[in-house]
Amino acid sequence: MAVFRPFKAFRPRPDLAADIASKPYDVLNSEEAREVVKGHPLSFLHVGKPEIDLDPKLDVHDPAVYLQGKKNLEKLIQTGALIEDPEPYVYLYAQTMDGRTQYGLVGCASVEDYKNDIIKKHENTREVKEKDRCRHVRVTNAHSGPIFLTYRDNDEIDAIVDRIKLEAPENDHVAEDGIRHRSWVIKAKADIEKLTALFADTDYLYVADGHHRSAAASIVGQERQKANPNHKGDEEYNFFLAVYFPGSQLHIMDYNRLVVDLNGLSFDEFMAKLKPNFTIKEHDGQFKPAKKGDVGMYIDKKWYALTANAELINNPDPVEKLDVAILQKEVLTPLLGIDDPRTSERIDFVGGIRGLGELERRVDSGEMTVAFAMYATSVNELMDIADAGKIMSPKSTWFEPKLRDGLFVHFLD
Repeated sequence: MAVFRPFKAFRPRPDLAADIASKPYDVLNSEEAREVVKGHPLSFLHVGKPEIDLDPKLDVHDPAVYLQGKKNLEKLIQTGALIEDPEPYVYLYAQTMDGRTQYGLVGCASVEDYKNDIIKKHENTREVKEKDRCRHVRVTNAHSGPIFLTYRDNDEIDAIVDRIKLEAPENDHVAEDGIRHRSWVIKAKADIEKLTALFADTDYLYVADGHHRSAAASIVGQERQKANPNHKGDEEYNFFLAVYFPGSQLHIMDYNRLVVDLNGLSFDEFMAKLKPNFTIKEHDGQFKPAKKGDVGMYIDKKWYALTANAELINNPDPVEKLDVAILQKEVLTPLLGIDDPRTSERIDFVGGIRGLGELERRVDSGEMTVAFAMYATSVNELMDIADAGKIMSPKSTWFEPKLRDGLFVHFLD
């Protein structure tokens, strides 16, 4: 039984939603975020990445950074830019990108569901990022960015969404990147109760994006439980902000890899070591994989098409047959010495939204030596792996469009 709980959201004043809504904290580095917020004092990046308002020399994990985030969030509320709803509601949030729209229901998920694996995960988290988000939640006392959850399609849920989306949205704006964002407030108790009941009949939810945020919400929620001698289980800290999307509407893009060096190998040695497991063909221009088992490789200003051997692609293990897992097991670990991609400083990851030109740029600049363009993981693969209790290789999925921060804020008390 999965929890979908209404809550009293703090939301932007409708005329300010476009100014406040921002990309998630983890898709921009600090320098990029500083550029983005120039001339945008209301941007929620001031809350999600508050180091942008402090000395660039300051460590991004300094206590002053989180205090600045709290200050910036309080200012948005005190000035009336963010307004609390009078009653607990649920919400509908739509994103339109490249002519495709996905509709998600906004509510609160349960810390207990996360602990008990009703909310399933498909990636391990990195400790440094987990600790960062824990500090952010503790100090701001808020979940300021939603967790991206998915579930197996449900016709009854779809019917309610299809009816609500015919109404005029409360917020409707197009962001600077061309993505349209709309939101509706679902106030009718009958709708809220029906949706709550339908999700209660849902066996599992899946973390699509936001593993670090959901882990932090769980950790801080459990801390609050232990610290409260009168803990009952219905306190707000037992729940966290989430948007629930049906799996069929989601779009996963490629998540590509860049490696600093060839681990002491010459170009010829490296190519020779690839041949036992891959068919290699030089490609004229960029090579974007169009099917499972294909990987694009960019090195020495040339693109190559790598095709994994059939026995690797047809592996019965749902994790081992993923393209990112094949690359990790057959190339990154044994040839390039990337034993743990979560901690190695010799590898970087680039979401497909940046395009293959970003891979070329970073290799041609000398910053990196080789880049790998991956075929995207599917939503069904994600769910099958989570159902099997297995974990994907880090950075296996890149979802687009990203949920905007600042459109909904949930406080822990």
